[in-house]
Amino acid sequence: MSERVWYYIESHKNDAFYNMALDELLMEKVRNRELPAVLRFYEWETPTLSLGYFQKVRKEIDLERVESYGYEMVRRATGGRGVLHDKELTYSVVLPESYEGMPESVTESYRVLSGGLLEGFRNLGLDAHFSVPQTKEERKELTSIRSSVCFDTPSWYELVVEGRKIAGSAQTRQNGIIMQHGSILLDVDIDHLFDMFKYQNQRFKEKMKKSFKEKAVAINDISENHFTVEMLYPAFKKGFEKGLDMKTAPYELTEEDTERLEEIKIKYVSDDWNFRK
Repeated sequence: MSERVWYYIESHKNDAFYNMALDELLMEKVRNRELPAVLRFYEWETPTLSLGYFQKVRKEIDLERVESYGYEMVRRATGGRGVLHDKELTYSVVLPESYEGMPESVTESYRVLSGGLLEGFRNLGLDAHFSVPQTKEERKELTSIRSSVCFDTPSWYELVVEGRKIAGSAQTRQNGIIMQHGSILLDVDIDHLFDMFKYQNQRFKEKMKKSFKEKAVAINDISENHFTVEMLYPAFKKGFEKGLDMKTAPYELTEEDTERLEEIKIKYVSDDWNFRK
């Protein structure tokens, strides 16, 4: 088999709308066969609450609290629950559904693509592995979403360290293209995270917060080393190369790319998109 080469982009810090627009631009470029596949890492200029495509903003989100904290808010093209992006490295992968060895099933493709995350965590010295629901009760739990918070919601092929979820990902498929992106948590402010969402009462909120602490964890909560975001880039770049059996070549956005990016960004800034549900 010939060596597989993906393009690689380090975007570093940008606003929420740029980040979502660039993921969409990369989908366009892969769809148009301008790029074979792309691995991208990025950060957030301002802490941002990203909403799943199907989430209901006014029903689930405390908009006054989001504004009072000075956070940005944007709706993703992917499903799933709300994520507070702050002290983390975010990844995205874009590739054709027809990519060699890529399963047709969303669940199985999630497992394959998350193999890059698995190797990245291992590069940090963490004993990460996939936790697959075995019992009928565990599988039933996957269909019962109790919270609007991403890391509070279980999913198939969970990436765990010491029994707790350490990465949250979401995937979309559009016109033959897969885009999966997700959060690699360095640290997490649980109080701020849960303040972004509405709960039926304070007691239920505290119950969900306690449950979250038992089920999710950030890298610096369990590692003997204190990692910085800069240290995550090479670890996860090498992790994806090994996990997906490919090499990467750097990609720089062209002038055309930048112009198109600004066009796409208009959608993600608009209330029509962010408050569509």
